[in-house]
Amino acid sequence: MERIFAEYYIETPYEVEQAAAVLAGEQSSGTFVSVPGETAELKERFAARVENIEKLDIVDEPSIPGNSIPGKKYQRARVQVSWSIENFGYNLPVLISTLQGNLYEISQFTGLKLMDFDVPDSFKNHYRGPQFGIKGSKASCGVTDRPMIGTIIKPSVGMSPEETAALVKTLIDAGIDFIKDDELMGSTANSLFDNRVNVIMKVINEHAQKTGKKVMYAFNISDEIDQMQRKYDLIKKHEGTCAMISINSVGLSATKKICDQGDLVIHGHRNGWGMLNRHPLLGIEFPAYQKIWRLAGVDQMHVNGIQNKFWESDDSVVKSIQSCLKPFVCGNNPLPVVSSGQWGGQAPETYRRTQTTDLLYMAGGGILAHPMGATSGVNALQQAWKAAVDGLSVEEAALQYPEFAASVKKFAK
Repeated sequence: MERIFAEYYIETPYEVEQAAAVLAGEQSSGTFVSVPGETAELKERFAARVENIEKLDIVDEPSIPGNSIPGKKYQRARVQVSWSIENFGYNLPVLISTLQGNLYEISQFTGLKLMDFDVPDSFKNHYRGPQFGIKGSKASCGVTDRPMIGTIIKPSVGMSPEETAALVKTLIDAGIDFIKDDELMGSTANSLFDNRVNVIMKVINEHAQKTGKKVMYAFNISDEIDQMQRKYDLIKKHEGTCAMISINSVGLSATKKICDQGDLVIHGHRNGWGMLNRHPLLGIEFPAYQKIWRLAGVDQMHVNGIQNKFWESDDSVVKSIQSCLKPFVCGNNPLPVVSSGQWGGQAPETYRRTQTTDLLYMAGGGILAHPMGATSGVNALQQAWKAAVDGLSVEEAALQYPEFAASVKKFAK
C-alpha cells in the first residue's frame, strides 16, 4: 500500500524512540491510553510507522516551554514517519491535519518542526498542481533568458485608482514585466477594488495593443471565498492575467478553489511566514510548505531574498528557491518570487548561489526610490541581472551601467 513519508526535526527530554512512537500513535490510530478496538490488525493497517531516527546534539535547556524537567537533558533528532494513504486518501486538508496537527502540542516534545514530506506518484491523478508556474508566467510577459522584473505598488495603501494607474503607466513604459498590489491593499475607502481593476487594466491593455507586451498585474483578491470568486471573474473580464492571494490568510481550501479555475496565474503571497517558520524548532520548513501550496495549484511563491530586510538567512532563501525548482509529482514548478528589500546589488550574489534566472525579482523601493526615477529603477535591475549572468561584480557593473551606478550610490550599505 502506498505511503506518505514525512521528516521532522524534534527535541525531547525523553528517549527519542519513545517520543517518536508517541508522535506516530497520536497522528494515526492511537491516543494517550490503549482503547478497545485498537487491535493488532487495525494498527498494522492504519497506524503510522517510525521509519528512521537520526540522533543529533543534546542541549541543557528546552527550545520552547511546556515540559521542562529538572535535571534532564534535551535530545534533538531527525525522525521520519510514514502513513498509509488509506488513512486520508487524497484529501489534502486531512493530510495536512495528519502532518501538522496535534503533534505540536504533545508534551513529549520541547521542539518540533516539519522539514519535508513526500507523496506517491498517484497524487498526480488527483492534483493538477500549478497550471502556469515558471514557464507560463514568463511566457505571459514575453520573458525568456532573464528573470521577470517586478515591483510592488508603494505607498502600500492611500493612493487613488487614478494615481495608481499613472504609476503603472510609468512602470510599464519603463519596461517592467510584473506589478502587484501590496498585500495590505484590498479594497480601501479611496481605492475600491473594482475601480482599481478598471483603470489599471485600461492602461495595461492599451500598452499591450501598441507594443505586443502585456505586463502582468497581480490584483489582491484575498477575501471571503464568494468575494474572491467575484474579483477573480472581474479580472478575467478586464483581460487581466494574474490574481494575488495571501495564502496563509485565506487558507488551503479557498486557495485551491481559486487555483482550480485555471484561467489566471495565481501569485501566492506568504505574509505571516515568520509565524510559521522563524523559530528553529517550531513550525514548518519551506520545502514542506511549498509542496502543500503546489498541490493546491499556486503558480508563484514568495521566497524572500538574498541580503533581505527581514530575519531570514541567505542559506534559507537559497534552499527555498532550490525547493521550488525541484520536480514534484504534479504540475509545473512554481516561480520563486524574490523580494524583501531587494535592489540590483543583490543580483550577482543571487545568481552566483542559485545559477538560475527562473525567478520573479521584485523591488519596491529599489525601483520607486531610484534617484533618477522609476524608469531608471527598472533599467537598473535589468542591467544588474545582465551583469550577474555575465559574471560581473557589483563594482564592475557600476562602471558599465549609469543607472545601476546611481542605484549603488543610493542603496549600497
